[in-house]
Amino acid sequence: MKLPTVDNFCIWQRALPRCRPCRGSRGRKPIRRGRCASSSALRQAARSDIHARLLGQWLSERLGQQFVIENRPGAGSNIATEAVVKAPPDGYTPSWSLSANAINATLYDSLNFNFMRDIAPIAMIDSLPNVMEVNPSIDAKTVPEFIDYAKANPRKLNFASVGNGSPSHVSAELFKMMAGVDLVHVPYRGGPPALTDLLGGQVQLFFGAIAGSIGHIRAGKLRALAVTTRDAFAGTAGHPHCG
Repeated sequence: MKLPTVDNFCIWQRALPRCRPCRGSRGRKPIRRGRCASSSALRQAARSDIHARLLGQWLSERLGQQFVIENRPGAGSNIATEAVVKAPPDGYTPSWSLSANAINATLYDSLNFNFMRDIAPIAMIDSLPNVMEVNPSIDAKTVPEFIDYAKANPRKLNFASVGNGSPSHVSAELFKMMAGVDLVHVPYRGGPPALTDLLGGQVQLFFGAIAGSIGHIRAGKLRALAVTTRDAFAGTAGHPHCG
C-alpha cells in the first residue's frame, strides 16, 4: 500500500523582482513571519511554530534584525498565505509553508492568490513523514490487523486530522479508499488538540506529524503502525513504512 505523504517545511516570501538578503540596505525594520502551513503548523506550540521560532532566533542573531512570529491559523493555511501575498513585496514578510499549499491548489475552486505566481521560494528546511498511529486500546499492532479491525467495525472508529484538506486528512482518506474501510473524520484546529483526543481515546486513528508523536510512541502511550515513506525512516526504527 502506497501512502506518499510527507510534510515539507519551506520558507517562501512575497514574490520580488529581485531577492536579496535582509542585511545592510534594508535597515532595522522588524521582519514579520506570517507563516503559511497546515492548520496544525499555525497553532502555537505546534511543531512548525517551534521550528519557526528557533529559525527566527537564529536569523535574528545572524542578520542582526528582529523576527516576529505571527500565527494565523484557519482555512488550511489559506489565511496565512493570503496575508503574505497581500504584504508589501519588500522581503519583510517571509512565509512558512507545508504540503498543504500544494493540496489547496486543487482542493479549493477559487483562491484570492496563485501560490506559484505570487510566492517565491527561499529555502527548503526539512522533510518529515507522517506516522499512522492508533490509541493502544485498539486491538491492532500492524496495518493489516487495523484494516481487519476497521472492516469488522464500520463507522465505529474515528480518525483525527488537523483540519479539512490537511495532509493528515488527505492521508486518511487515501487510506480509507485503498483499504476499503469506513472511518469517521473528526477535524481539529491543529495537531496538539488532535493528539490530546487520540491519547484520551476520543479518536482512534491519526496520521500525525512524527515530530509531535514520537515521544508518546516511545512512552507507549500511542502505537505506531507505519510511517508514510517509501523507505524506512531513521527516527522510527523498527516501524514499517507504507509509502
